[in-house]
Amino acid sequence: MEFRGIMGGFYRISEWIMRLSVINVLWIICGIPFFLLGLILLQAQSTDQVLQTLILMAVVSPFTLFPSTAAMFVVARKWLTGEEDTPLFKTFFRGYKENFVQSMLGGFIYMLLAVILYTNFRFYGTQGGSFGILRFLVLSLSVLLFISFFHFFSIMSHLHMKLLQIVKNALLITIGNPIRSISMIILNGTVIYVSLAVFTFLIPFFMGSLIAVVSFWHFNLIFGKLQEKQQEMAEKEALEAEETAKAELPEGEPKAYGESGSHPLTEGQSSDKPDKQGKPE
Repeated sequence: MEFRGIMGGFYRISEWIMRLSVINVLWIICGIPFFLLGLILLQAQSTDQVLQTLILMAVVSPFTLFPSTAAMFVVARKWLTGEEDTPLFKTFFRGYKENFVQSMLGGFIYMLLAVILYTNFRFYGTQGGSFGILRFLVLSLSVLLFISFFHFFSIMSHLHMKLLQIVKNALLITIGNPIRSISMIILNGTVIYVSLAVFTFLIPFFMGSLIAVVSFWHFNLIFGKLQEKQQEMAEKEALEAEETAKAELPEGEPKAYGESGSHPLTEGQSSDKPDKQGKPE
Protein backbone atom coordinates (compact mmCIF):
# COMPACT_ATOMS: atom_id res chain seq x y z
CA MET A 1 0.00 0.00 0.00
CA GLU A 2 1.48 3.35 -1.04
CA PHE A 3 0.61 6.49 0.91
CA ARG A 4 0.24 9.82 -0.86
CA GLY A 5 0.17 13.44 0.19
CA ILE A 6 1.02 14.35 3.77
CA MET A 7 0.69 10.76 4.98
CA GLY A 8 3.07 9.66 2.26
CA GLY A 9 5.58 12.27 3.39
CA PHE A 10 5.36 11.15 7.02
CA TYR A 11 5.74 7.54 5.93
CA ARG A 12 8.89 8.30 3.93
CA ILE A 13 10.37 10.28 6.82
CA SER A 14 9.67 7.50 9.32
CA GLU A 15 11.11 4.96 6.89
CA TRP A 16 14.37 6.88 6.60
CA ILE A 17 14.52 7.39 10.36
CA MET A 18 14.23 3.62 10.76
CA ARG A 19 16.92 2.93 8.16
CA LEU A 20 19.40 5.39 9.60
CA SER A 21 18.84 4.25 13.18
CA VAL A 22 19.14 0.52 12.36
CA ILE A 23 22.45 0.98 10.56
CA ASN A 24 23.77 3.26 13.30
CA VAL A 25 22.90 0.69 15.98
CA LEU A 26 24.63 -2.06 13.97
CA TRP A 27 27.66 0.23 13.60
CA ILE A 28 27.89 0.69 17.37
CA ILE A 29 27.32 -3.00 18.16
CA CYS A 30 30.11 -4.12 15.81
CA GLY A 31 32.42 -1.45 17.21
CA ILE A 32 31.36 -1.82 20.83
CA PRO A 33 34.89 -2.19 22.36
CA PHE A 34 35.81 1.21 20.90
CA PHE A 35 32.64 2.89 22.16
CA LEU A 36 32.97 1.35 25.64
CA LEU A 37 36.46 2.83 25.84
CA GLY A 38 34.93 6.12 24.72
CA LEU A 39 32.61 6.03 27.72
CA ILE A 40 35.59 5.31 29.98
CA LEU A 41 37.37 8.27 28.42
CA LEU A 42 34.51 10.58 29.40
CA GLN A 43 34.91 9.48 33.03
CA ALA A 44 38.72 9.77 33.14
CA GLN A 45 39.98 11.74 36.13
CA SER A 46 43.59 12.41 35.16
CA THR A 47 45.72 13.15 32.11
CA ASP A 48 47.38 9.74 32.38
CA GLN A 49 43.99 8.00 32.30
CA VAL A 50 42.97 10.01 29.26
CA LEU A 51 46.21 9.15 27.45
CA GLN A 52 45.99 5.45 28.30
CA THR A 53 42.37 5.27 27.17
CA LEU A 54 43.15 7.05 23.90
CA ILE A 55 45.96 4.59 23.21
CA LEU A 56 43.63 1.65 23.83
CA MET A 57 41.00 3.20 21.54
CA ALA A 58 43.63 3.59 18.82
CA VAL A 59 44.65 -0.05 19.22
CA VAL A 60 41.15 -1.55 19.03
CA SER A 61 39.72 0.76 16.36
CA PRO A 62 41.28 -1.01 13.32
CA PHE A 63 39.74 -4.30 14.48
CA THR A 64 36.33 -2.96 15.46
CA LEU A 65 35.44 0.62 14.46
CA PHE A 66 36.93 0.66 10.96
CA PRO A 67 35.33 -2.58 9.64
CA SER A 68 32.03 -1.49 11.15
CA THR A 69 32.35 1.93 9.48
CA ALA A 70 33.18 0.30 6.14
CA ALA A 71 30.00 -1.79 6.38
CA MET A 72 27.97 1.31 7.17
CA PHE A 73 29.37 3.07 4.10
CA VAL A 74 28.39 0.09 1.94
CA VAL A 75 24.77 0.56 2.99
CA ALA A 76 24.97 4.34 2.47
CA ARG A 77 26.33 3.71 -1.02
CA LYS A 78 23.35 1.49 -1.81
CA TRP A 79 20.94 4.20 -0.69
CA LEU A 80 22.62 6.97 -2.67
CA THR A 81 22.94 4.95 -5.87
CA GLY A 82 19.23 4.18 -6.11
CA GLU A 83 18.89 0.97 -4.07
CA GLU A 84 16.88 2.39 -1.20
CA ASP A 85 15.09 -0.88 -0.42
CA THR A 86 18.26 -2.92 0.00
CA PRO A 87 18.06 -5.38 2.94
CA LEU A 88 19.79 -3.62 5.83
CA PHE A 89 21.16 -6.53 7.88
CA LYS A 90 22.31 -8.60 4.90
CA THR A 91 23.98 -5.65 3.17
CA PHE A 92 25.66 -4.42 6.35
CA PHE A 93 27.18 -7.75 7.37
CA ARG A 94 28.15 -8.61 3.82
CA GLY A 95 29.99 -5.29 3.60
CA TYR A 96 31.56 -5.98 7.01
CA LYS A 97 32.89 -9.34 5.84
CA GLU A 98 34.09 -8.24 2.40
CA ASN A 99 35.89 -5.10 3.61
CA PHE A 100 37.19 -6.34 6.95
CA VAL A 101 40.82 -6.89 5.93
CA GLN A 102 41.17 -3.71 3.86
CA SER A 103 39.49 -1.53 6.46
CA MET A 104 41.61 -3.03 9.24
CA LEU A 105 44.90 -2.55 7.35
CA GLY A 106 43.78 0.89 6.23
CA GLY A 107 43.07 1.70 9.85
CA PHE A 108 46.63 0.80 10.80
CA ILE A 109 47.97 3.05 8.01
CA TYR A 110 45.86 6.00 9.11
CA MET A 111 46.73 5.44 12.75
CA LEU A 112 50.43 5.32 11.90
CA LEU A 113 50.19 8.54 9.89
CA ALA A 114 48.22 10.17 12.71
CA VAL A 115 50.85 9.20 15.29
CA ILE A 116 53.63 10.57 13.05
CA LEU A 117 51.80 13.87 12.55
CA TYR A 118 50.97 14.15 16.26
CA THR A 119 54.59 13.50 17.23
CA ASN A 120 55.81 16.15 14.78
CA PHE A 121 53.15 18.58 16.00
CA ARG A 122 54.32 18.20 19.60
CA PHE A 123 57.99 18.43 18.61
CA TYR A 124 57.68 21.58 16.50
CA GLY A 125 55.49 23.14 19.16
CA THR A 126 58.45 23.15 21.54
CA GLN A 127 60.76 24.76 18.99
CA GLY A 128 61.22 28.45 18.44
CA GLY A 129 61.72 30.56 15.36
CA SER A 130 61.02 29.12 11.94
CA PHE A 131 60.60 25.60 13.31
CA GLY A 132 57.50 26.71 15.17
CA ILE A 133 55.90 27.66 11.86
CA LEU A 134 56.21 24.04 10.74
CA ARG A 135 53.65 23.21 13.41
CA PHE A 136 50.97 24.87 11.30
CA LEU A 137 52.09 22.85 8.29
CA VAL A 138 51.71 19.65 10.30
CA LEU A 139 48.29 20.82 11.45
CA SER A 140 47.24 21.40 7.82
CA LEU A 141 48.43 17.92 6.87
CA SER A 142 46.43 16.52 9.79
CA VAL A 143 43.25 18.17 8.51
CA LEU A 144 43.98 16.80 5.03
CA LEU A 145 44.44 13.31 6.45
CA PHE A 146 41.24 13.57 8.46
CA ILE A 147 39.19 14.58 5.41
CA SER A 148 40.71 11.83 3.27
CA PHE A 149 39.68 9.34 5.94
CA PHE A 150 36.03 9.75 4.91
CA HIS A 151 36.90 9.46 1.21
CA PHE A 152 38.83 6.29 2.06
CA PHE A 153 35.67 4.51 3.18
CA SER A 154 33.66 5.86 0.24
CA ILE A 155 36.19 4.55 -2.28
CA MET A 156 36.44 1.21 -0.51
CA SER A 157 32.67 0.74 -0.59
CA HIS A 158 32.36 1.79 -4.25
CA LEU A 159 35.42 0.54 -6.13
CA HIS A 160 37.67 -2.49 -6.32
CA MET A 161 41.20 -1.23 -5.65
CA LYS A 162 44.26 -2.30 -3.77
CA LEU A 163 44.70 -0.82 -0.32
CA LEU A 164 47.49 1.64 -1.09
CA GLN A 165 45.63 2.81 -4.19
CA ILE A 166 42.58 3.56 -2.06
CA VAL A 167 44.65 5.60 0.38
CA LYS A 168 46.43 7.43 -2.46
CA ASN A 169 43.21 8.25 -4.30
CA ALA A 170 41.53 9.35 -1.07
CA LEU A 171 44.32 11.89 -0.60
CA LEU A 172 44.26 12.93 -4.27
CA ILE A 173 40.54 13.67 -4.43
CA THR A 174 40.79 15.54 -1.12
CA ILE A 175 43.47 17.80 -2.58
CA GLY A 176 41.90 18.00 -6.04
CA ASN A 177 38.41 18.90 -4.80
CA PRO A 178 38.93 21.35 -1.93
CA ILE A 179 35.45 22.89 -2.04
CA ARG A 180 33.65 19.55 -1.82
CA SER A 181 36.09 18.34 0.82
CA ILE A 182 35.63 21.44 2.97
CA SER A 183 31.85 21.21 2.58
CA MET A 184 31.94 17.57 3.65
CA ILE A 185 34.07 18.18 6.71
CA ILE A 186 31.93 21.14 7.80
CA LEU A 187 28.73 19.07 7.58
CA ASN A 188 30.33 16.07 9.29
CA GLY A 189 31.81 18.33 11.96
CA THR A 190 28.35 19.81 12.54
CA VAL A 191 26.85 16.33 12.93
CA ILE A 192 29.59 15.34 15.41
CA TYR A 193 29.31 18.58 17.40
CA VAL A 194 25.52 18.48 17.63
CA SER A 195 25.63 14.80 18.61
CA LEU A 196 28.24 15.28 21.33
CA ALA A 197 27.28 18.70 22.70
CA VAL A 198 23.60 19.31 21.98
CA PHE A 199 21.52 16.20 21.24
CA THR A 200 23.44 13.24 22.64
CA PHE A 201 20.59 10.87 21.71
CA LEU A 202 21.83 11.19 18.12
CA ILE A 203 25.00 9.22 18.95
CA PRO A 204 23.38 5.76 19.28
CA PHE A 205 20.79 6.31 16.55
CA PHE A 206 21.96 8.73 13.86
CA MET A 207 25.47 10.13 14.21
CA GLY A 208 27.43 7.48 12.30
CA SER A 209 24.83 6.83 9.61
CA LEU A 210 24.40 10.56 8.92
CA ILE A 211 28.17 10.94 8.55
CA ALA A 212 28.28 8.01 6.12
CA VAL A 213 25.46 9.46 4.01
CA VAL A 214 27.00 12.95 3.93
CA SER A 215 30.46 11.60 3.10
CA PHE A 216 29.39 9.26 0.31
CA TRP A 217 27.06 11.89 -1.17
CA HIS A 218 30.03 14.25 -1.58
CA PHE A 219 32.24 11.49 -2.95
CA ASN A 220 29.57 10.42 -5.42
CA LEU A 221 29.35 13.98 -6.77
CA ILE A 222 33.13 14.06 -7.21
CA PHE A 223 33.17 10.64 -8.84
CA GLY A 224 30.37 11.63 -11.22
CA LYS A 225 32.30 14.73 -12.31
CA LEU A 226 35.40 12.62 -12.95
CA GLN A 227 33.39 10.21 -15.09
CA GLU A 228 31.93 13.07 -17.12
CA LYS A 229 35.38 14.55 -17.74
CA GLN A 230 36.75 11.15 -18.72
CA GLN A 231 33.91 10.60 -21.16
CA GLU A 232 34.36 14.05 -22.70
CA MET A 233 38.10 13.48 -23.11
CA ALA A 234 37.55 10.04 -24.62
CA GLU A 235 35.03 11.39 -27.13
CA LYS A 236 37.32 14.29 -28.05
CA GLU A 237 40.37 12.06 -28.53
CA ALA A 238 38.34 9.50 -30.49
CA LEU A 239 37.12 12.25 -32.82
CA GLU A 240 40.62 13.64 -33.27
CA ALA A 241 42.02 10.16 -33.93
CA GLU A 242 39.30 9.46 -36.46
CA GLU A 243 40.00 12.72 -38.30
CA THR A 244 43.73 11.98 -38.29
CA ALA A 245 43.15 8.48 -39.61
CA LYS A 246 41.00 9.79 -42.44
CA ALA A 247 43.62 12.37 -43.37
CA GLU A 248 46.64 10.08 -43.30
CA LEU A 249 45.39 6.73 -44.61
CA PRO A 250 44.19 5.79 -48.08
CA GLU A 251 40.44 5.50 -48.35
CA GLY A 252 39.09 2.22 -47.01
CA GLU A 253 42.21 1.20 -45.07
CA PRO A 254 41.49 0.60 -41.37
CA LYS A 255 43.62 1.87 -38.54
CA ALA A 256 43.60 0.85 -34.86
CA TYR A 257 44.39 3.35 -32.17
CA GLY A 258 44.58 3.12 -28.40
CA GLU A 259 42.10 4.27 -25.85
CA SER A 260 42.53 7.52 -24.00
CA GLY A 261 43.93 7.69 -20.49
CA SER A 262 41.62 7.94 -17.53
CA HIS A 263 41.55 9.02 -13.92
CA PRO A 264 42.63 6.28 -11.48
CA LEU A 265 39.19 6.35 -9.87
CA THR A 266 37.26 5.80 -13.11
CA GLU A 267 39.40 3.52 -15.24
CA GLY A 268 38.65 -0.15 -15.67
CA GLN A 269 35.59 -2.25 -16.20
CA SER A 270 32.97 -3.34 -13.72
CA SER A 271 34.02 -6.09 -11.39
CA ASP A 272 32.29 -9.41 -11.02
CA LYS A 273 30.78 -8.26 -7.73
CA PRO A 274 27.45 -6.49 -8.23
CA ASP A 275 27.94 -3.95 -5.45
CA LYS A 276 31.21 -2.40 -6.55
CA GLN A 277 32.74 -1.17 -9.74
CA GLY A 278 36.13 -0.28 -11.16
CA LYS A 279 39.47 -1.97 -10.78
CA PRO A 280 42.99 -1.01 -9.66
CA GLU A 281 44.73 1.51 -11.77
